[in-house]
Amino acid sequence: GIDISDQQIHEMEQNCENIDFEFVAEEEKKTRHDVMAHLNEFASKCPNAAKIIHLGATSCFVGDNTDLILMKDAFNIILPKLSRCVHRLANFAQQYNYLPTLGFTHFQPASMTTVGKRATLWIYDLLIALKNMERTRDNLSFRGCKGTTGTQASFLQIFNGDETKVKQLDQLVTQMAGFQKAYPVTGQTYSRLVDAEVLTSLSLLGAGVHKICTDIRLLANRKEIEEPFESTQIGSSAMPYKRNPMRSERCCSLARHLMTLVTDALNTASTQWLERTLDDSANRRISLPEAFLTADIVLTTLQNVTEGIVVYPAIINKHIREELPFMATENIIVAMVKSGGNRQVCHEKIRVLSHEAAEQVKRYGKNNDLIDRVKNEPYFRPIKDQIDSLMDPKTFIGRAPNQVLEFIEHE
Repeated sequence: GIDISDQQIHEMEQNCENIDFEFVAEEEKKTRHDVMAHLNEFASKCPNAAKIIHLGATSCFVGDNTDLILMKDAFNIILPKLSRCVHRLANFAQQYNYLPTLGFTHFQPASMTTVGKRATLWIYDLLIALKNMERTRDNLSFRGCKGTTGTQASFLQIFNGDETKVKQLDQLVTQMAGFQKAYPVTGQTYSRLVDAEVLTSLSLLGAGVHKICTDIRLLANRKEIEEPFESTQIGSSAMPYKRNPMRSERCCSLARHLMTLVTDALNTASTQWLERTLDDSANRRISLPEAFLTADIVLTTLQNVTEGIVVYPAIINKHIREELPFMATENIIVAMVKSGGNRQVCHEKIRVLSHEAAEQVKRYGKNNDLIDRVKNEPYFRPIKDQIDSLMDPKTFIGRAPNQVLEFIEHE
């Protein structure tokens, strides 16, 4: 029922990508308004349609709706990259599900795990981020046609008070933009807490990747695991022998930046006065694209790392052998009790021998000889033939191998 001709529609369709950006730049210098600069440029190409371009709309109809489209598209770009990293790590976890390695708490040697089981911890963190990103993407709605302060007053006037048409217009524009629904209420802008939700999901990714790459850096120091390292790659200009984990370091560096950007969105959302204030705009133009661009390069780099992780089983086993005697003490106690020994007496014997062995390791740099001390202690004669079998690393990893397979299958 509005006086809009097919000619006007055709004219706009023919020129929607025919943009003179130099004209726009000059217009923006004069108007100090980006949307009006583009509207004036568009109108110059569409003289017949000029009078209806942007009718009833506001700058946030253009800016906010565009941002929502871009964020939805951006999630669709980075989610497959995250999925590929998860897939690479899943293959890695399956390959090394049975390889025992020292576990660490407080970065001190603890009960053993497997290389594959540790990788499942990395995968699970990435899956938390992935599920949050998917949920956030799927919850994105459209601002739609809400007018200058969200009341749709201008559209109600255009349609001569017909609310049904106002709502239909909102629905049609929302669907044409590829969204299932529009936000039910807005001010001039959609709630800036939506941006905070988006950046929160990306910050979870940043935290997860930072943890993974920090673990790799720590293990590289122990020479147990390395990221890919080319034959001609140089680790240090001064120290030719170095093999620095530069990709993992880069991921950590960028992930820290990614994690901080959510504070921009939170501060912006908390300071939006009434229906809207413009101090959100400049901040969002930096923080939103930077977050997605940062997530993108972090995932590209992480994929490179996860596709080429190098494992050194011999070094891993060497470190196990250095700590295994201490870890085997509980097994020795249980075996002695089964042979008729007293648990408290056995514990004291082991405690004394353990401290003696630790003294040799720490003070004199000698090998851990606890097991030899146990074998030579007459008290442990009843289980002397069992001691070597009690030292098999695979008896210390519990259900770790099956946990890996079950996790990969179900998650």
